[in-house]
Amino acid sequence: MESFMTFINWLNGLVWGPYMLFLLVGTGVLLTIMLRGLQFTKLGHSLYLALVKRKDDDAEEGDISNFEALMTALSATVGTGNIAGVATAIAIGGPGALFWMWVTGLVGMATKYGEAVLAVKYRVVDENGEMAGGPMYYISRGLGWGWMGTLFAVLAAVAAFGIGNMVQSHSVADAVYSTFGVDKMVVGVVLAVLTAMVVLGGIKSIGKVTSVLIPVMILFYMGGALFIICMNLSKVPGAIALVLDSAFNPTAASGGFAGATIMMAMRFGVARGVFSNESGLGSAPIAAAAAQTKHPVNQALVSMTQTFIDTIVVCSLTGLVIIMFNWDSGLNGAPLTTEAFEMGFAGGKYVVTIGIILFAYSTILGWCYYGEKSVEYLAGVKAVMPYRLLFVAAVLLGTQAKLEFVWTLADTFNGMMAIPNLIGLIFLSPVIVRETRDYFARKEGVAPEALRN
Repeated sequence: MESFMTFINWLNGLVWGPYMLFLLVGTGVLLTIMLRGLQFTKLGHSLYLALVKRKDDDAEEGDISNFEALMTALSATVGTGNIAGVATAIAIGGPGALFWMWVTGLVGMATKYGEAVLAVKYRVVDENGEMAGGPMYYISRGLGWGWMGTLFAVLAAVAAFGIGNMVQSHSVADAVYSTFGVDKMVVGVVLAVLTAMVVLGGIKSIGKVTSVLIPVMILFYMGGALFIICMNLSKVPGAIALVLDSAFNPTAASGGFAGATIMMAMRFGVARGVFSNESGLGSAPIAAAAAQTKHPVNQALVSMTQTFIDTIVVCSLTGLVIIMFNWDSGLNGAPLTTEAFEMGFAGGKYVVTIGIILFAYSTILGWCYYGEKSVEYLAGVKAVMPYRLLFVAAVLLGTQAKLEFVWTLADTFNGMMAIPNLIGLIFLSPVIVRETRDYFARKEGVAPEALRN
């Protein structure tokens, strides 16, 4: 067992090493260039499509609305990484890590856009009359590489139990026990029941719940962070200056901080940024494929706001609060964020604790859908309900188990998901560009064929 754990640790280091991070960011840069910076020029329009309730003239077949698809994807993305992941990046890489999280988020918006275009274009209707899509479908149908689509589905189905389930329920149990003293078994039972009440109803049930839960939880957490920032506005310029300076200069040791090189800031900023927004991992397009939309680009514009909200907004607020108060305290992970919020105002720790509970629970809901669609691809719709029941049982198990091995194994599978997905994105990038040109040509009243001449 010890030798196997050594192998998994080695594999994890390889998967999340510099080559993978370069491939993840490089794919985002490639798509940014090919799409002519669409994530910047169309950001305002995308936010309008995502957040303003409207009658969607393009709405066609699909299971849930554009907004519900976005909220389902955000439910899986906005998680403990926004609280603990940001803190870890800063604790190891220094304040400059936040800058590289921003960079990762900005180029990751193009990646998320491309994933959603392909997810909708190559989606299918399953035996239950529901939409099914994601990397396994656009790799197999778009490139004809069925074996690689199968590989992605296997990795996603396994990763869902770790990163999207037991790690999250364990975080909730720890947070509730530490703050309120509630027994972890009680937390596990309640969390499992709440999960079952939603996920057993499928994507329509998940979409309805997340469309209410996600805006509330994000606004609650943002409100706490913004209150601290507004009450300490004099610290903000210095914090931002420190972020920018540390991104391009080594950070000296101070307080409980051991110091960091530029490469450390870059590596941990990129790694935690990708972990938080999941751009390139291939998870979010599974939710995008369920959206009611006529054209792939319409949903893709909505989907790319997910990365903006997750990294540029939520992660930035967490990072600024930490840097303003206690980034060099020697703490790491959620305790670092908790102490920073508590220093910001009395009772701040409750904002973090409640944030962890809501973020982790929403992640469980979103990843159940990702996992079940992966299993459906492998074994058909008959395998979905058994998977859901097993997923609910794993929620309870996660609150009791020691997760060092589970975390490492799931984190490795989570990273390995990105490999087939990124290959699919790169080889199908001409399709993404063509669909984008056709969409905006129609909007502008230009015949799509004219753009190709």
